[in-house]
Amino acid sequence: MTHARRTGVTAVAVLAALVGLPGAAQAQQPPAAAVSAADSDSGLPPGWRLAGDGTARELVWRSDTPVPMGDARVEFHAAGRLLGVPEPGTDGRTFRLALDRTAPLTDLQVLAGGRRLDAPAVDSGRAPRNALTAAPLSGRPPANPVDPGRPGAYRTVTGEYDLDPVKLPGFPAPVEMQAVVVAPEGATGKRPLALFLHGRHTTCYKPGADDATGDWPCPADMKSIPSYRGYLQDQKLLASQGYVTVSISANGINGQDWAAEDGGAQARSSLVRRHLAQWAGWSANPATAPAVVHDAPRADLSRVLLVGHSRGGEGVNRAALDSLYPPPAAQDGYRGPVRWKIRGTVLVGPTIFGHNPVADVPSAAILPGCDGDVSDLEGEVFVDGTRGVSRGTALHSAVYVVGANHNFFNTEWTPGKAVAPSFDDFWEDDESRPDPVCSTSAPTRLTADQQHRAGATYIAAAARLFVASDDRVRPLLDGTGRRARSADPARVLTHAVGARRTGGFLPDGGVKVTGGRVCWSDPDPAKACLNTESGGRSPHFGWWALERDTGVSAVAMQWSAPGTPTKITSTAPVSLSGAKSLALRVFVPPNTTGTGLDVTVTDSAGRRAKLGRVEADGLPGSERTASYWARELRVPLTAATRAGLDLGHVKSLELTPRSGAGRAWFMDAWGWSPGTPAVRAATLPRVDIGRLTVKEGDSGTRTYHVPVTVSGHGSGTVRFYVVDPETGTAKEKVVRVRPGVSPIDVPVEVKGDTRFGYGKQQDLLVKAVRGAVVGSAQGGVTAEEDDPAPKVALTPVADKVTEGESLTWRISLSEPADVEISQPVRVFPAAEGAELSTKDVDPQWLADLSGVSPDPERPLSEASLWVWMSIPAGATTVDFTVPTVKDRVTEPAESTRLALTDDSGDPLPDHPVLTGTVVDAP
Repeated sequence: MTHARRTGVTAVAVLAALVGLPGAAQAQQPPAAAVSAADSDSGLPPGWRLAGDGTARELVWRSDTPVPMGDARVEFHAAGRLLGVPEPGTDGRTFRLALDRTAPLTDLQVLAGGRRLDAPAVDSGRAPRNALTAAPLSGRPPANPVDPGRPGAYRTVTGEYDLDPVKLPGFPAPVEMQAVVVAPEGATGKRPLALFLHGRHTTCYKPGADDATGDWPCPADMKSIPSYRGYLQDQKLLASQGYVTVSISANGINGQDWAAEDGGAQARSSLVRRHLAQWAGWSANPATAPAVVHDAPRADLSRVLLVGHSRGGEGVNRAALDSLYPPPAAQDGYRGPVRWKIRGTVLVGPTIFGHNPVADVPSAAILPGCDGDVSDLEGEVFVDGTRGVSRGTALHSAVYVVGANHNFFNTEWTPGKAVAPSFDDFWEDDESRPDPVCSTSAPTRLTADQQHRAGATYIAAAARLFVASDDRVRPLLDGTGRRARSADPARVLTHAVGARRTGGFLPDGGVKVTGGRVCWSDPDPAKACLNTESGGRSPHFGWWALERDTGVSAVAMQWSAPGTPTKITSTAPVSLSGAKSLALRVFVPPNTTGTGLDVTVTDSAGRRAKLGRVEADGLPGSERTASYWARELRVPLTAATRAGLDLGHVKSLELTPRSGAGRAWFMDAWGWSPGTPAVRAATLPRVDIGRLTVKEGDSGTRTYHVPVTVSGHGSGTVRFYVVDPETGTAKEKVVRVRPGVSPIDVPVEVKGDTRFGYGKQQDLLVKAVRGAVVGSAQGGVTAEEDDPAPKVALTPVADKVTEGESLTWRISLSEPADVEISQPVRVFPAAEGAELSTKDVDPQWLADLSGVSPDPERPLSEASLWVWMSIPAGATTVDFTVPTVKDRVTEPAESTRLALTDDSGDPLPDHPVLTGTVVDAP
């Protein structure tokens, strides 16, 4: 499986006129900024280059500084579209993307979690960061009577087990089965089990040094980083409250997951379920258990909480999905029986590349307000993506922790606590302009201890609600606005969907909006929906793999004076029967306060009632934070009852601004009542997209089809996205699915030939709409090029000329290709005698190709002349010309040498280095 053809929405091909070395910053590379002789304005930016030959062609970016191994995907983008996910190098700086189709390489960018890595973020006319002032949050909310962060009555015991490693599909090296167990001492009876899975971090370190790598297995002189021990504080809190806890190691996945199209989600699910299967066996037969498990209370596998950090969050979500709806056997690393029940998940700073949350398993997604890794806070999808999908009885909570970063939830990723090198993931682009919200000097930023304590408290809250069914802690998670004293001084905000929410005004195809506008996900939500002036982003929009997604929307409101309502009318009446309040999710610009909105509802008979007024404040935010995040605002329905409205048939909702000029965005509104209903997973069909890889062939046309599997039971609807392989845009189609029937046919024609080109790739994506679940959310057909690249040769055309004439060499292909071929040539020192100098050639030519001046005069070989020449598709030759200038100085014959090179600037083996000579007179 080749990573570039698996992980990108589109791949790229060799392009015209390429330049690229970043100069002296990369000592192992030729010190040149190369350009095409054919088009000197089409060079790649510093840090970028092309490498390799033929089907091994690659686009390479190298950072001036190491890029820490993190959970967000490093992505290459061009012209606002995703090119693919590159393979990371072992040096921590170099990233390579295989080139297998034609696409323009303009506006190249390296992004991770929405953050630019290859250059500082562009302000785009917004206020500079140091001009922003982080607005303090209004008064501290009241404390919840029950505080889950307080230790329980049990002492705890700690130990580890290390089982034989396991092989997982698509991963060459075995993955460890290692874990640390913390259990309550002296607890009787079976105890609920909490399993922790860490995220993607460096895997190996050298004790006593700063060296750390992402290798697996670890080199002989290195040790495995014990990321799985980073949650001992959380484990001890839960164990003191009566839970058996286990935190498992996943370095073997982290060291290999760059090659997986899903980022390793299925592998992590397989690993989690393998551990659960072991615990199920040990619970049934304690004599077979390792000592630490044997000595702990027996685990109750009918009451399991899964806790995952970052990619571990996505992994435990997938494990919950796979436990309810089995995955296709070919992709799964666990095929045994399911002898456990997942009662809930806690997802800490999670990724969700597949956009496949489990609607019928309760969840709490902890979103760190200063996350510098998964900085787009895509874990919000674990809430938003469940709306209307299934029964709606499972609570899905978003827990926004102001001032928390990504790493400090794990002590092994925290400086001063970790045994291996670690760092604060929210680093400063410019230390002279500290971030007003997230710099270590900002009053809103939490210390590592404060952050970890808050994380442990809210993990315990989820355990108490989801596993122990203690409704007294629900107000900490469901948007009610209570705080846990144990988490102080952290400011923790929540909103939720599900549980005892009914009805639902959602800005999708089922509503009509006046006085505002429905806006959809877009590659740049700031333009499409937010139109921000003070910077910042929203976690409510976007899918990393799509440029635009009409399945994600909000209602944007803007006013210059109070009084003009935005009216949201449902095409079908909404039932709020039995609800106590109307719960709205609304967000306003960061650092704003006091946005007041009157809330009015109208029933199908035309009766209206003003319910009351809500007030929204923005989060403390900067241009680097995803702080356009919805607050939950509730207004009682008592006024509607007094007015005689039929709450079973509510037709419209009006929001009328009562403050001065402002902006707001409406996400949804629901009828709300207190309480947590029992959750029973629906029987649903499951959709998985596969990846079919074929050879192009030498003749004829073959038609292949994107493999789509529907398993499970029942029927439902999903939204497919067919991605255009050339433009990266997607056509959407909502389709009904049921097992045994192919829901969509995406044919891909592959024409065989004997000319070298680049492979064809068609990608298909899917996410659930209603009554269905999604496993593998991305796949397609990849047709690999099977013809060898043409052989290249360098021959002289005019290699002995008089001053004022041009030296010319010809680069030739053995046969034409169907794509443009780029070949680097380099000027080398003369073998003997005088060498042509920078003042012997046309100065404009020299500036165009090397970016240097003739002064001071120096040998031409020292002028950074390493040039990428492009031979257009269908052509076989291109000439490299050195225009000389005539002077009045009597000189001996001068020469220079030219050679075809590899991507490192070394002459190609078995190819001559040719000499060109310039004389004063014929």
